[in-house]
Amino acid sequence: MKTKMKTGAIVCFVLAALVMLVLLELGKNTLWGWALTAALFVGFCLLYPRISPKGLRLLAWLGLIVLFALVMKLTEPPYRPIPATEGKHPAVTGVVTVAQGDLTGLTNADGSVEVYAGIPYAKPPVGELRWREPQEPERWEGVRACDAFAPMSMQQRHSALYDTLYRLIGYHEFKPSLTDNFREPVSEDSLYLNIWKPAGKQEKLPVIFYIHGGSLMTGQPSYTDYNGEALARQGVIMITFGYRLGVFGYFAAEELAAESPNGTTGNYGLLDQIAALRWVHENIAAFGGDPDNITIAGESAGSSSVNAICVSPLSEGLFRRAIAESSGITAVKPYHTFRTMDKALEMGREIMAEQGAANIEELRAVPAEQLVQTRYSNDSMTVDGYAITEQPYLTYERGANHEEALLNGFNGHEADVFRLLQTVNPEQYPEAVRRLLGDETERFLALYPAADKKEATENFNTLLSVCWFAYSHHDWSRRLTEQGRPAYLYYFTKHNGAISDWHSGEMIYAYGNVWRVPANYGADDRALSDTMLAYWANFARTGDPNGPGLPLWQTAGEAPGEVLNFDSEVKMLEDPYLAVYDMVDDHQNTLR
Repeated sequence: MKTKMKTGAIVCFVLAALVMLVLLELGKNTLWGWALTAALFVGFCLLYPRISPKGLRLLAWLGLIVLFALVMKLTEPPYRPIPATEGKHPAVTGVVTVAQGDLTGLTNADGSVEVYAGIPYAKPPVGELRWREPQEPERWEGVRACDAFAPMSMQQRHSALYDTLYRLIGYHEFKPSLTDNFREPVSEDSLYLNIWKPAGKQEKLPVIFYIHGGSLMTGQPSYTDYNGEALARQGVIMITFGYRLGVFGYFAAEELAAESPNGTTGNYGLLDQIAALRWVHENIAAFGGDPDNITIAGESAGSSSVNAICVSPLSEGLFRRAIAESSGITAVKPYHTFRTMDKALEMGREIMAEQGAANIEELRAVPAEQLVQTRYSNDSMTVDGYAITEQPYLTYERGANHEEALLNGFNGHEADVFRLLQTVNPEQYPEAVRRLLGDETERFLALYPAADKKEATENFNTLLSVCWFAYSHHDWSRRLTEQGRPAYLYYFTKHNGAISDWHSGEMIYAYGNVWRVPANYGADDRALSDTMLAYWANFARTGDPNGPGLPLWQTAGEAPGEVLNFDSEVKMLEDPYLAVYDMVDDHQNTLR
């Protein structure tokens, strides 16, 4: 009996040590956390055999857990800017002169790409500038070192442990390291942009201006899935940037509209995007870019933002083409990322009540760290009469949208990532469908019946994927085609070791970054990524993605009802959702 107890204790000690080590690594705790945990565990092991009576040993284990949790909390990773490039001693670029002053960046490891990170394109929207149109950035003296990404825009954050587990479980991404024990900072002061360009003197290069996604509530321009290094190697300048999110970017109030010289409220994040685009148009020649050959691009909410910029009178002449991945707002009543001004103002009043603010002056005084915790989701743009002057579909019907050509598309299982733990019972299924299709519900049920929970869940996820994402691109491409403008439509279905063809699964391919996660992507993934990257780069150059060695990608006008399928084999095929689009069309027409 005595031997068993000793063996059991040893097993418990080993398991406890392993759990602690795993949690420290997943939580990205500092080296102090490792040292304190080691001291705590050694001390516990030495004291444990001396604890008497033995009934107190359970309390000792509980004490160990409490003390370890305290160590985890006290040694959480600090906030530190993300370096512009990887490597210990990157070379500094030559001086570049923009309207606000001189700056330098860094070169990547092999010297082929220059990166300029954290360039201000507007004044920090803090204090009295919270919920005002973006202001021109201030000049600086001397040479500004643009060698690290600016903080991501203010948004709700989870612990580092939660974030790591989310990436591990959801994306199967995890690389043990003792050099990544820090977190990317967040701030209201986030209106900065980042530029990747081919090294050396360049002239008249095409430019991709990329808007990150995140439901207009989260996200950051430093995310590696759309790191611009690969595009720069293709001779394309890539730009990412931060813009105001959530309550800071899409809050609306009558008082704000009244104080605005333009009568606007509710679209501050969109106005930031347009301000960044204007800065790029005015300054990109200094980096070797062509201000008359800019393509705006984005994914998810970033794609909806691209659509909004296409219809905004403020962006006319600032870009030529658009790349849109997995979202749009051309429907008569968009399913997401768009709301009426009445709804926006109603939520604004609720937020003011929640924060106990009698007026905007008091709400501006609320600390950002408190305000960001609001329970209300400001995740939609609106018709404000300034940035967006009418429902977007009306602008397309008038032919007043700005994009000359469109590359856009959707993924095979877009909605699955949003419904990981949700199911639909056969009894719930008809009503769930009705909320999306209204009077067209019976037509959909006839095409997609549901005999059990599994089938009901899968079919509803399909409908949600169509309404939220695929239909946006069918409708957008159709509208461009009717205007005589080229629209190239894709359908991404590639499976891999990460999230496959769920929402956002195509990004890491299109921007050439699958090589960064070799455990999840194999040779066929790298080949597909090379193909997609070439299409994206060609489109940025000329408005036509096709080129030598690439499968022919026909426009929506040349091949009606067909899409280019991105999978292990790249080929044109029939869009699988044509019948559902007809139902959505009929439902949308009742909403005019």
